Amino acid sequence: MVKKYRIAVLPGDGVGREVIPEALKVLDSAAEAVGGLDFDYVEVPCGGKYYLKTGLEWPDDGFETCRGADAILFGAVGWPKAVLPSGQLAGIGILLDLRFGLDLYANVRPAKLYDGVECFVKGKEAGDVDFVIVRENTEGLYAPIKGSLERGGKREVAVDVRVLTRKGCERVIDYAFRLCLSRRGAAVDGKRRVTCVDKSNVLEGCRFFRKVFDEVAEKYGSVEKDYVYVDAMTQWMIRTPERYDVIVTTNMFGDILSDLSSVLIGGMGMAPSGNVGDEHAMFEPVHGSAPDIAGREVANPIGAILSAKMMLEWLAQKHKDEACRKAAEAIERGVADVLADGKIRTQDLCYGRYADVKPSKTSAVGDAIAQRIRKMEN
Repeated sequence: MVKKYRIAVLPGDGVGREVIPEALKVLDSAAEAVGGLDFDYVEVPCGGKYYLKTGLEWPDDGFETCRGADAILFGAVGWPKAVLPSGQLAGIGILLDLRFGLDLYANVRPAKLYDGVECFVKGKEAGDVDFVIVRENTEGLYAPIKGSLERGGKREVAVDVRVLTRKGCERVIDYAFRLCLSRRGAAVDGKRRVTCVDKSNVLEGCRFFRKVFDEVAEKYGSVEKDYVYVDAMTQWMIRTPERYDVIVTTNMFGDILSDLSSVLIGGMGMAPSGNVGDEHAMFEPVHGSAPDIAGREVANPIGAILSAKMMLEWLAQKHKDEACRKAAEAIERGVADVLADGKIRTQDLCYGRYADVKPSKTSAVGDAIAQRIRKMEN
């Protein structure tokens, strides 16, 4: 019996419209390879270009379409001159609507260095970098509690309020420990380890986050607890990435650290992510819309393809679906094989040992991974 999943697809702006079709191409090849799996894609137009055309960030029924889907695959939003009257880029509100409206409380960003990708940090090879940053996603400094004061037509004060709740801290920390139990441990020693990243030597909210971390950790005696201040983490994560397994932190700290981690894996084009809740989930590459290279077929689609792999893993867990699990493994192997082969890669990966490789188009990378997956069934 074939299991069919309804996937809301939001390509958005810029290179999002180039990398998401490659992710769908690879998803379909994985579904064909494992059998018993099918996808119904429902595209939702959105983003800056859509706003310039319609005056809306997305259709009135966009949120309901996403809520009714089994999962969401998101590209990127943001386009020059597409700015709301508030000054915010058109399309950013969609991400916030989905994160808050669907209660996607855990932002999950893996950092894995593949064979065939040269690390920007000297001496680090595939196998040295394989950790996950879990970032709280619905509160912290990005909670919509903000404002400014104008006097005499001049803005004098701006305020953003950071909010940490027990519920918000408990559930994202618990998610991080549960995720850790599903992994193989840190690269350096194989130990399952969750690292709490905060600024508890200065900030009251961080002292609260660390206290809740300790309380939740009591349920997971087999997992090692670890603590690092966020400023120190910007050094240690780059110098000794092999020591880390799962990192959990608050919203803004996680946003910054997860972008920094892309230095270890070949750049932002390689970085996938998931926004996960108890009932819903959305998956997206980290890189953004990149208007400066849009339309040139040079964007790296692997971040989007690995985001689709994460989506399959989430569906497999939620629905106990073995076909989804096998399809996710097929995508992982397909990506790994194409990268290790070293011949097909976009321009962002043509450096160091691979500087002489002729850059491939976005679609050529998607084709190569899809073809490699199809060959797996032979």
